[in-house]
Amino acid sequence: MKLSRPMSLFLVAFGVWSWVIWPTFLKNIWNDARSFSDGPTAFFTVHLVLVIASLVFGTVIGVLGVRGFLATRRR
Repeated sequence: MKLSRPMSLFLVAFGVWSWVIWPTFLKNIWNDARSFSDGPTAFFTVHLVLVIASLVFGTVIGVLGVRGFLATRRR
């Protein structure tokens, strides 16, 4: 499969965006009063799983974008 240069850059931007947004979201959830009560609550656990999954997907998508961009430079 071939990715165009603009699509590759979009995927890279998505990956970077994920790493900007989700850690901030986790910090806000961490400081929320509903997150801990004698240990992590279900509220915190669900959001932590969401953050981890989003960071993994964002990383994979960003890597695909970088690989696509580098492939357009080699042609």
